[in-house]
Amino acid sequence: MANPAQGAKYRGSIHNFPDFDPSQDAEALYTAMKGFGSDKEAILELITSRSNKQRQEICLSYKSLYGKDLIADLKYELTGKFERLIVGLMRPLAYSDAKEIKDAISGIGTDEKCLIEILASRTNEQIHQLVAAYKDAYERDLESDIIGDTSGHFQKMLVVLLQGTREEDNVVSEDLVQQDVQDLFEAGELKWGTDEAQFIYILGNRSKQHLRLVFDEYLKTTGKPIEASIRAELSGDFEKLMLAVVKCVRSTPEYFAERLFKAMKGLGTRDNTLIRIMVTRSELDMLDIREIFRTKYEKSLYSMIKNDTSGEYKKALLKLCGGDDDAAGQFFPEAAQVAYQMWELSAVSRVELKGTVRPAGDFNPDADAKALRKAMKGLGTDEDTIIDIITHRSNAQRQQIRQTFKSHFGRDLMADLKSEISGDLARLILGLMMPPAHYDAKQLKKAMEGAGTDEKALIEILATRNNDEIRAINEAYKEDYHKSLEDALSSDTSGHFKRILISLATGNREEGGEDRDQAREDAQVAAEILEIADTPSGDKTSLETRFMTILCTRSYPHLRRVFQEFIKMTNYDVEHVIKKEMSGDVRDAFVAIVQSVKNKPLFFADKLYKSMKGAGTDEKTLTRVMVSRSEIDLFNIRQEFIEKYDKSLHQAIEGDTSGDFLKALLALCGGED
Repeated sequence: MANPAQGAKYRGSIHNFPDFDPSQDAEALYTAMKGFGSDKEAILELITSRSNKQRQEICLSYKSLYGKDLIADLKYELTGKFERLIVGLMRPLAYSDAKEIKDAISGIGTDEKCLIEILASRTNEQIHQLVAAYKDAYERDLESDIIGDTSGHFQKMLVVLLQGTREEDNVVSEDLVQQDVQDLFEAGELKWGTDEAQFIYILGNRSKQHLRLVFDEYLKTTGKPIEASIRAELSGDFEKLMLAVVKCVRSTPEYFAERLFKAMKGLGTRDNTLIRIMVTRSELDMLDIREIFRTKYEKSLYSMIKNDTSGEYKKALLKLCGGDDDAAGQFFPEAAQVAYQMWELSAVSRVELKGTVRPAGDFNPDADAKALRKAMKGLGTDEDTIIDIITHRSNAQRQQIRQTFKSHFGRDLMADLKSEISGDLARLILGLMMPPAHYDAKQLKKAMEGAGTDEKALIEILATRNNDEIRAINEAYKEDYHKSLEDALSSDTSGHFKRILISLATGNREEGGEDRDQAREDAQVAAEILEIADTPSGDKTSLETRFMTILCTRSYPHLRRVFQEFIKMTNYDVEHVIKKEMSGDVRDAFVAIVQSVKNKPLFFADKLYKSMKGAGTDEKTLTRVMVSRSEIDLFNIRQEFIEKYDKSLHQAIEGDTSGDFLKALLALCGGED
């Protein structure tokens, strides 16, 4: 396993040990376990320095020399996570997978995540070896055991994957690609109910090369990624399995990088997942996993293992990891090209932005105004009615309700709401009642009021709004506060940060497509200002101004091309370099612009996650994002949230807020993913 196939580049972290002597190693292990206590350091050092093939030879030599089973002795001498890791390394890959699956389906309950991970990620050959190893080790048929322990479409897809019959040729028929796109679309989006059999057949049997083209064409044809359709059409373990298959088709190393990150993030470590992946990928694609991990999470896999584990267990995992990629933001050459190709794909993708709040059908402003008046009249307030009406009407409809309320009752609806509700609920409901530009203007005013400035709020609003929205905010600010937004920013901020905000506040971003020649020039300016260009030119002040102009005035499609060219030119990601080379509010503003250009819904998903993680909740940010994105892209934000954080926005809100505020937020959220 540790030697690459003819012509293939080896991407594992564990290599054959030179001058290998299995008898000598067997003796060393016997000595390490002899007497009182065991020399764990010697055991981990030896076993993590040998390839799996060499470990099998050591097992045979150990039995020949001592008449004992090495794995049994290791189990006896070691304990806990360290024992599971070392024993896992001693088994051939197929037998390691077989043991994991046996454990996953034994006893009460089933570890579906383990089944999904193994069966979605293995090649045909690995599946065939797994089935044979299971039969050999347990004298049972793996397919029969899977059928006995699972059900429904989840079971059917697992059985399909267990056949190990995925097409493997790289010759792709364009006609068949188009046919599969049409079949998937008709099986899901266009059908009342879902034809799961089509999803199972196509995703379970077509070659990876073919499916990648199907996914690309599906996005171009439907305006949404295949993952979005799977989430909308499928559910439960079947949905998770199909998403895992899609991820492995796109990039198996990226799938495992994500699994490793989720195994270690937050409180507690999912050690079974961590051990299984580190053991089974150490001689396959650990270097690729490390590259993608660093690129995606801005930290090395090595550093995360180091901070999340301890003792001999940690030392053994770090040996399997094989090195620390500590220069965050820099790609290996292979990863740079992968990132570049991902940018190429994203540049042509059309993702439909969708809000969660839509105009109510059969809208009757007269009835709504009367219902709201009744909800606030007399003793007590009917918050449920207020929440139900206001969160289920579009902003334009809310303005009609305000006007009708004044016409009917001669009263200001906003003033009445202010007097009847309070706290977080009041801020949310009153925010929803304001026209979007006036709401943003108010948030900017609040960010600059009193002692101290809320720079994060200024950045969030000005870095993410389009030209029309910015111009409307300027008009609303002037109307509401009798002062220009530019004057307010000038008096409350300073230096480069002030220049960036004022540039963004002009609403003068170009709106055309990309200019490839200009993009290369812009990427060169970025490389020079971030001090990673091979041949810097020009004075720094001039470069800083040009860099600010590029980020604040170039169109989004053009900036995406600039970021692609930057990767191609430097092997760095511009966002990571900005974080590393810059500081303070200037850095935060530039990072927000870059993240917004790359993926605006993901930018807001991150803002929402950070507003609710840890002790306490940042209700202001939570409210601001939920109010301002509810009719624009909150549905997309929800998709990015669950993709990145492995839990739905609905769950996060439910776990972090309470009472009427919770009810109103969940209504805006628009559903559980």
